[in-house]
Amino acid sequence: MSGERLLILQLAASDPPGRLADWLADAGLDPDIQDLSAGGALPAHLTGHAGVLVLGGPMGAGDDQRAPYLPAVRGLLREAVSREVPALGICLGAQLLAVAHGGQVARNPDGPELGAQLIAKRSAAATDPLFGPMPITPDVIQWHYDAITRLPPGAVQLAGSPTCENQAFRLGRLAWGIQFHIETTPDVVRAWAAADAAELTGYDLERIVQRAAAVHDDVLEVWRPFAAAFAEVVRAPEQVAPPRGVRTSTAAPVTDPAAIRAALAAEAAAASRPGVLPMPGVRPPDDE
Repeated sequence: MSGERLLILQLAASDPPGRLADWLADAGLDPDIQDLSAGGALPAHLTGHAGVLVLGGPMGAGDDQRAPYLPAVRGLLREAVSREVPALGICLGAQLLAVAHGGQVARNPDGPELGAQLIAKRSAAATDPLFGPMPITPDVIQWHYDAITRLPPGAVQLAGSPTCENQAFRLGRLAWGIQFHIETTPDVVRAWAAADAAELTGYDLERIVQRAAAVHDDVLEVWRPFAAAFAEVVRAPEQVAPPRGVRTSTAAPVTDPAAIRAALAAEAAAASRPGVLPMPGVRPPDDE
């Protein structure tokens, strides 16, 4: 194993890399974890790293006043896509990847997704180097209020859910975003529930926490190989073929209407949208 350095950007103390950092280290990478919320080093460029991983956090993708380092994180994600440096965004990290390239993020109109859930792969995932070997409906941990309401032009949708269409996507050749969490531990989820208790009155938070704890072994079984596949991309990016569809914008957001229509048409052709599968219910019957 060659030990290529992977820059891991932790955006909040409440969302550490957890066991994902261990999986990536076991797969041969050298995790360089920088907690930006605690003053961690944010490099100006990615030249010293073979890949970048951006984690989640309670702020929004545009909350630059709350988290002044977010513009620089978006800049690094633009550099990753333009220079074809392997990149993975998780939850807020995926939202930052999307908005950095012309996508849109807003409050999820169907409400928050919380705890143990299933996502459903789309047909374009079959040939994806990370999602191809995954089960059709893998277990994940969710904890988000915002959602990617429009993917960047040229992005390929890889997975969705009944209450959040854009659960996973690929941008360019070597960048992926996943709206859900794979790095958590039961203690982390319990801490999130405690922190959000005032906002989630009416939700059975204890049940949500218990269900999340019960599914963590399944998450490990499914997503540890995913982490290993991403590590392989970081080690040998030249072996990865580009996805089907229109090449993603790598600088300023695409604003030309004709270009946007062409990109969205290519996306629709590349990723069919089959009927969604049922997911475990985590909300009370009267929740809206």
